[in-house]
Amino acid sequence: MPRVWDVPVRDSTRVRDARVAAEDAAALAGLDERRTAAAALVATELATNLLKHAEGGQVLIDVVASPVLREGREESRVVQIAAIDHGPGIPDVPAAMRDGFSTTRSLGAGLGTCLRLADDFGLHSRSGRGTVAVARVGATPRGDGTPAGPAVRVRADGVSGSWSELPGPGTQGGAVPGWSGDGPGDGGVPGHEGRPGPADDSPAPVAAVRAGGVNIPYAGAECSGDAWAWVRAGERVTLMLADGLGHGPEAARASSTAVVALHRWAHLSPAEVLRQLHDALKGTRGAAVAVAQLDLRAGRLRFAGIGNVGARLRTDGTWRHLLSRPGIVGVHRPGTLREEEADWADDRLLILHTDGLPSRWTPPSEVGLPAADPAVTAAVTIRDASSPARPVRDDTAVAVLTPTPPERP
Repeated sequence: MPRVWDVPVRDSTRVRDARVAAEDAAALAGLDERRTAAAALVATELATNLLKHAEGGQVLIDVVASPVLREGREESRVVQIAAIDHGPGIPDVPAAMRDGFSTTRSLGAGLGTCLRLADDFGLHSRSGRGTVAVARVGATPRGDGTPAGPAVRVRADGVSGSWSELPGPGTQGGAVPGWSGDGPGDGGVPGHEGRPGPADDSPAPVAAVRAGGVNIPYAGAECSGDAWAWVRAGERVTLMLADGLGHGPEAARASSTAVVALHRWAHLSPAEVLRQLHDALKGTRGAAVAVAQLDLRAGRLRFAGIGNVGARLRTDGTWRHLLSRPGIVGVHRPGTLREEEADWADDRLLILHTDGLPSRWTPPSEVGLPAADPAVTAAVTIRDASSPARPVRDDTAVAVLTPTPPERP
């Protein structure tokens, strides 16, 4: 079942809770002692920053699929730590990223610690809206015995606000893909790579696509009735989001069954996948399921869905709804399933979401979104669709598919 640790950080006692949750997630992911300590420290630093600079927030810890699938390698599982707040935002991200930068007379090591220890790290901040930070820590070190260097994407919009400390000693090495600027007040900075990259004989990543997601269980439950997964079969990359009927363990069993079955049927089209999932989910509560499949060779995206799972595709700066058919996978399947198709290009962005989001949520609008870490985009979507006074009303999951931006020199 999708185990998710949802830690509301309102006072200093919850910082310890975030650390313990990261340790538990690391055990579930099979991390060794050193990488477990890294995940625990990243969670501690992000939770501490929520208290210092945003008067609290939320830490979400999950065990997820890698954001990049690699051919010839079994799917890896990593600990994902997301910190979300509705605070004032960071007024000057480049300054906050400098070594030892601090406004509270601390050592200025918070972000620097995350950058050094995480396999990849992403940040988005907007004045008056708040900040999202996502770090992932994996189990497998590089061939030289050191963990993978962080692929960092950082962005800030606006120049006002008082979250001016996200301290971090700089890392050394070449830049990797980052946010592109899109107007006045852009505070994006290039990424940093702090450790050697993969060896020449490492499996090649799936061309030009990444996926990520954020999952929040209803009312702080241990398991979420929502689940997302993505798999590859040949030139087909398939992203699925399932919402088990209701919430709690039985809903989680339905969505988990869908994830397991997806790996068996990833070579099929979206409509055919849904037909197979319908049989697999019989005997469960059933689930609403959306399936998006990208043909890497043809550059075409195909989509089919059953039930109340939403999908929006961003093309040429505008958002298009992808429609699902009424029904419940495993309980009642429509007689015919229509697939929608669209071209896929470097500016495309796909968001799948469960009905935990308000029905009239507004998609994020930044020009640089396709270059962002997909899990950061998912977390920003959830943050901006809710508020401290209007929390999510059900299990809530958002999964995002994006192009892989070209590396900067």
